Order: sequence, then C-alpha cells, then structure tokens
Amino acid sequence: MTSTHQRNPSRSKRAAAGTSLLALGLAAALTASPAALAETTIWADEAGRSVTLGAGLRTSFTAVEDGASNESSYSKDFEVDSIRLYLNGQLLPYLGFTFNTERDAGGSIELLDLLVRFEPHDLFNVWGGRLLPPTDRSNLSGPYFLGAWTFPIVQAYPSEFVGRDDGIAVWGQVNGGAFKYQVGAFEGFNRDIVIDNGNGGSVSANPNSSDNLLYAGRLTMNLWDPEPGYYNASTYYGAKDILAIGLTGQYQKDATGVLEADGGFSDKGDFTAWSVDFLMERALPDGGVVTLEAAYYDYDYDGIPDPDFGFEGDGYFVLGSYMFPQVVGIGQFQPQVRYQELDDDNGPKRERLEGGLNYIMNGYNAKASLVAGRDKERSGGSSNNFFIVGVQLQM
Repeated sequence: MTSTHQRNPSRSKRAAAGTSLLALGLAAALTASPAALAETTIWADEAGRSVTLGAGLRTSFTAVEDGASNESSYSKDFEVDSIRLYLNGQLLPYLGFTFNTERDAGGSIELLDLLVRFEPHDLFNVWGGRLLPPTDRSNLSGPYFLGAWTFPIVQAYPSEFVGRDDGIAVWGQVNGGAFKYQVGAFEGFNRDIVIDNGNGGSVSANPNSSDNLLYAGRLTMNLWDPEPGYYNASTYYGAKDILAIGLTGQYQKDATGVLEADGGFSDKGDFTAWSVDFLMERALPDGGVVTLEAAYYDYDYDGIPDPDFGFEGDGYFVLGSYMFPQVVGIGQFQPQVRYQELDDDNGPKRERLEGGLNYIMNGYNAKASLVAGRDKERSGGSSNNFFIVGVQLQM
C-alpha cells in the first residue's frame, strides 16, 4: 500500500481523473527555473504589518498489484492527495502567526497549522499552537518539500494530523542556520484506548492518567550551506550545496497500555524514539545536481506498541538522485532510487524498493513524478508492485 504521508486518514479513492489532467495543464504553463515557494502578499502597511497567501496541490494516479476488490487485479485510482491553503501574518518584526488548512485524500478539510511565532533573536524563538514538532528531516520537509513523491514508510513519530501536534517549541540558529536546535513539549499520546468488554459493549480509558506530555528535540548541523528557519527541505535542486546531519529524540511516559475489560490497565508502556538523518546535495560544475539522503529510526514502547500511531522496532531508508543539467521542454529530468526497510518487532518485516523519474519545472512549485516500485514482506511474505503518476503545484 502506498501513502503520501504517514498517518493521513484513509483515502476515499473516488477523486475525479479530470483533476489530474487539469494539474498537468497548469504545470505546463509554469516556467522552468527552480524556485522556492513564494507566497503572495495580499496586504501590507507602512508599519511593516503584512498578510501573505499561498496554496498547494498534489494529485496522482496510483495502481497497486492485487489492490482491487477482487484481490487479483491492479487497483486503479485517481486521487486528490492534498490541497492546502497557506496564510501568514506579520504583526511586528518579532511577532507573527501562521494559519494553514488541508483538504486530505479522504475529502476532509482539517486544521493543518495554527501557531503564534515569537521571534526576537536568531538564538531564541518560540512557536506555540499546532505545528510540526521537532522530528526528522522528512517530516520537517514533506510532503511538498520531499525529494521523493511518497512519504517514508519507516517514519512513525506520533502526531495529531499529518505530522502536526498541539504544543510549544523553542528553537534557535547560529550563523544563519549552520547549526540549529529545536526542543518542545506536545500532547503526543493523550487519548483513550477502546476495547470490546466481551458483553457486546466497549470500555475506554486513557493510560496517560497523569497527563504526561511528549518531549521532543532536534539538533541539526550544516557543514556546507546553512538552512535558515524552523523548517528544512530534502532537496534544493541545486540552489544550495548541503551536507547536513540531524539527530532527533522523543519521549512520553505512559504513552500506551494494555486495557482490561474492567477499565484498568494490566501494563503501561513509555514511548521512546530517536532518529538520525543525513543529506548531501551538490551542484556539479556542468549544472547537474546529485543528491544522497538517508535516515535511521528506532521506536520503543516498552513492549506495548500502539496500533494507532506506529510500530515498535526500527527502520531506515536510503535515496539517491541526479538532476540532469539540460532543460528539456520546460523542465529538467531527475531520476532517483530509494530503498526502505522496516523491522517491526511485533509484525512482519517489510521492505520497499522504488525507482522514480521527476520532471522539475519550477522547483517545489511545479513538478511531475513517475514512480514504480515493489512493496513486500520479507521471509516469504506477500509482495505487491505499484505505480504512481503524480503532479505537485504550489504558489
């Protein structure tokens, strides 16, 4: 099964094919030079206050072997994976807000980000509300700023919605982002577990009865060009030369548990996770761009994994890509390959190998992707081929 982002709601698989065709037509109208997302200023005054507006669209066609309802044919689905509206306001030089929404593949419109940004100094900034916690590079990039089309299957940090959580983060940077720190406290695993009570009803209880928060932290070192700001990207299409290492850790006490029919817990488990990620991207003298990315993840639930958020075990991915310098039509071709391996301590081991061809028309703002791969369970388990054609637009 393929996914554009871990923990997204289930897809309805009824989006119209015309949306994908429309996206292709819009993409052809854009220029070829790579560019970062540039929101449009819709209001500004002489006091320096301003409001900017932007939007994003990801739409795709996906075919999965044995994915049809008869379990012997390819599923064939046109989907609107994501539509986002971005709104940012600046009230004072050090005070602003962000309000983003998403219409996901299931058709629901959800609050994506809603946060206040207090930014008095490079070394000390505070963001509070709903936001991306300090996690790995992929979560702080994706899905719109990933190098690959799909989100890594091995990324399983908990979240409220599409990688976000409610809480507060303190962060800072040195030398324009050559070194960054991010720490925060968030809701994390703070909800009821529901089970059948054996009498035709159900019982629910929260293992986190002490209302423990989830604590998260990340350190990033950039040895070549810096990456300023709270977020990052997983590729810059040659606009930066990147050699970066990031280390992330998260912890929450009583995150999960074994609920009994009488409403008590026979056992509880703490959540501890860490990951390390690496990105190297270099623009070559001839104008080509080579990218190497890798990450390793480790998740521990004290032997009581939480099925709503992720697995207990470890996993990793490696990715390599090369963007050709030649402009063909209105864009540049970028072939890539990615391998992922997930080792679930309480389930089947899984691996995914995929090859892709991206057509980069305007950096993150206009690109098309063709992906073919194989997703299988190791040790003689099931396997499925899959194909994806996707288009991404931003403004």
